[in-house]
Amino acid sequence: MTKSSQRIPLYTQIRQYIQDQITQKIWLPNDRIPSENEFASQFGVSRITVKNALAALIEEGIIFRVQGKGSFVSPDTTGEPFIYRSDSTNDTSKPLIAYLMPRLENMYTAQLLSGVESELSKLGYRLIFCRTHDSQDIEKDILREVIQLGVKGIIIFPVEGETYSEEILRLTLSEFPLVVLDRYLRGIETNCVCSDNVQGAHEATSHLVSLGHTRIGFVSTAYQGTTSIEDRLTGYEKSLADHNIPVDHSLRLCHFDNEQTNTILQEGVADETVRHEVQSFLRKNPDMTAVFAINSAVGLTIMEAAVEIGIHVPEDLSIVFFDNYELSALSKVPPTCVSQQEKELGKEAVRLLDSIIKHPKQERRKILLPTKLIVRKSTAVLSVEQPSI
Repeated sequence: MTKSSQRIPLYTQIRQYIQDQITQKIWLPNDRIPSENEFASQFGVSRITVKNALAALIEEGIIFRVQGKGSFVSPDTTGEPFIYRSDSTNDTSKPLIAYLMPRLENMYTAQLLSGVESELSKLGYRLIFCRTHDSQDIEKDILREVIQLGVKGIIIFPVEGETYSEEILRLTLSEFPLVVLDRYLRGIETNCVCSDNVQGAHEATSHLVSLGHTRIGFVSTAYQGTTSIEDRLTGYEKSLADHNIPVDHSLRLCHFDNEQTNTILQEGVADETVRHEVQSFLRKNPDMTAVFAINSAVGLTIMEAAVEIGIHVPEDLSIVFFDNYELSALSKVPPTCVSQQEKELGKEAVRLLDSIIKHPKQERRKILLPTKLIVRKSTAVLSVEQPSI
């Protein structure tokens, strides 16, 4: 394995290897691919890492599994961006709706999809589901492709980035029925449905303040251009201001990318580079007694990084993060978190799109759903003693 490949999460390496074999026609449609044990031996990883990679490829329609026989290459694999239809797609009497999202790898995105799918079915639509793999180029290509397919509307969870997708802007300006999910386009009137991220972050930070913390860090992925993250930063800073606590930019760490931070959700351990940067951040700020993390992947990475250098959660460091971690009950320290109404977000996006299709001249709407703070064991009253880092 090269040095550059070692920086790529093992989960991603396995997934890319399989996709390459298929794209290069080394493995043909209906060919059986190696077993989990064979992949684990080849890449020197655990079976759970392989299982996660295969599960993602099955979800994408790239491979399929036959009970007792193994996994096989899907018959319609082309190597191009994939479009997936729901079971009702063969009923051509129902109008077609496309749903685009960057990835499907955690409970949050899975619940969004579940909400979208169930509400579309209820209202008599067919679904095309597409993953954009965090690429604006793929996003642009798929948007054009689904328009050519004749979809009646689009729900899109946009790719993160400092610039807006030209294709989304074009569709918005042309008044094509489109709803943006999870975030919005700042300064541009779009129909959108998202959580009240300002409120959620404000409540989480205020919870830490109520426990006596004033040196509260903020850790996130890169946020420029991603309104959901920008709004959480706003909520964090607003809470500090409301409690007369100065904003200290030295307590901010905000440049990770999603692939790096999501390693802990996919492989059970944090990305080594991210973990070391977090540990350096903690050491540089020994008086920081609490952290607000942007999502579960970042929050869990901080918890793992802290424990490795002898910082106990919550005795030395209180941690709260966005998204209700699905394995909280199994965690050594069940995390305090901000829960979003994931399934309801998806349903609300469908209801808004349905309204736009039926009443195209209506005013554009921005719908915010409230969040809920769930207090568990990762936050505690400020200890008088400070950790020795």
